[in-house]
Amino acid sequence: MARIVIVGAGVVGLGAALLLSRDGHEVAVLERDAAAPPQGTEEIWGTWRREGVNQFRLPHFFLARYCGLLESELPEVKAELAAVGARHSNPVLDAVGAIRGPVREEDDAFGCITGRRCVVEAAAASVAARTPGLEIRRGAAVAELITGPSAHDGVPHVAGVRLCSGEKITADLVVDMTGRRSPLRRWLEAIGARPPQDELDDSGFVYYGRHFRSNGDGVPPALGGLVMHLGTISVLTLPADNSTWSVTLAISARDKALHRLHDAATWAKAVRSLPLQAHWLDGQPIDDRVMAMAGIEDRHRNLMVDGAPVATGLVAAGDAWAASNPTAGRGVSMGMLQAALLRDTIAAAGLDDPWDFARSFHHATAETVEPWYRDTLTADRHRLAEIDALIDGGEYRPRDPAWAMSRALANAAVKDPDCLRGFLSVTMLLSRAADVMARPGMLDKVMALGAGWREEPLPAPSRDKLLSIVAGD
Repeated sequence: MARIVIVGAGVVGLGAALLLSRDGHEVAVLERDAAAPPQGTEEIWGTWRREGVNQFRLPHFFLARYCGLLESELPEVKAELAAVGARHSNPVLDAVGAIRGPVREEDDAFGCITGRRCVVEAAAASVAARTPGLEIRRGAAVAELITGPSAHDGVPHVAGVRLCSGEKITADLVVDMTGRRSPLRRWLEAIGARPPQDELDDSGFVYYGRHFRSNGDGVPPALGGLVMHLGTISVLTLPADNSTWSVTLAISARDKALHRLHDAATWAKAVRSLPLQAHWLDGQPIDDRVMAMAGIEDRHRNLMVDGAPVATGLVAAGDAWAASNPTAGRGVSMGMLQAALLRDTIAAAGLDDPWDFARSFHHATAETVEPWYRDTLTADRHRLAEIDALIDGGEYRPRDPAWAMSRALANAAVKDPDCLRGFLSVTMLLSRAADVMARPGMLDKVMALGAGWREEPLPAPSRDKLLSIVAGD
């Protein structure tokens, strides 16, 4: 069995650590933020700070793919989440019966877990803390990589890390799971490695969100989708743990006219103007202000350049490997898919040949996880271009039939049981869109029921009215 160091104790880093330790490996998780989660959800929300996680206080929705991975791989984490009040839901079973149709055997796969990001991480940390062979060291900031004898001519081999305290920790494998702000490129440069191939772009979105607590009536009923694109804004209404929920408005960073949404009163007026979401404000705010997030990058990091690893003994996973628009909520699910893939690759290829392992993990990730990232990136680019067109008073008509088909599928989902399940399969990271559309009869149904999506009335104020609301006119 191997000695594995994971850098980063987020939800995915802890999940990866649990998977690897239960395969018999000795795992150390190094987290630069010193504070451990306190006891109790209110203390977690009120006092725990994670400066290394820029979306720590913003909404999180954990998709069915993540829930399924917990069910099959980490049932203790799922049980802990239930114990701390995380909300279990199923968007198929919760749908109106006329739309859902008879319950099907496969409907259990759509089960989701929702909770505030900090509460979910604290639950995973609690399970990790009592897992044999798994050590979590908080306040252990990594300064640099340390190297050992090269496994391949001209390619540095990572043999561990040096902490800012000066302590050296050796490892058979170092896994970077430090998230969106990963310093891996700098670490690699310091050991003389070739630079990784980074694709980097501002995601183009700004998020304004608040959390609420029930006044006694439970979580507000969902009158529309959890995520809805309404002209030049998108709105997320997400149930969370312990009768809490969040409401978030997402806009294009280029839409300067809407930047006043950072003001709580302006934000509330904008949400109140949305007929399907206004009632989500009927609770007690548990934030003291609107939480904003901007400057989020879409980034893909390739540690294989010209067919060769830039270093051995080191991999990147989760958001340190690829990070995308948080609106889709796919990051944790993709990260846990990659964590399970890491475990399986170590089991199959071993770490005795670091060169072979690095290549095997890269190719497995590219085949299994990367397509989900590419799909998400494509959807983001279309959404931003659509917003730009709407701001200019035009209509967005790209030369991409797959985009129009995705909108038609979303429209048909509220009219037919098969389309509902197909749409949610894509949304919940269970099936890719092309596979859903290849199902017998699906294309015909989508075209018949959803092709008129452009003519559907938008449950939101016009652009001019929205601007007037935000301007305070």
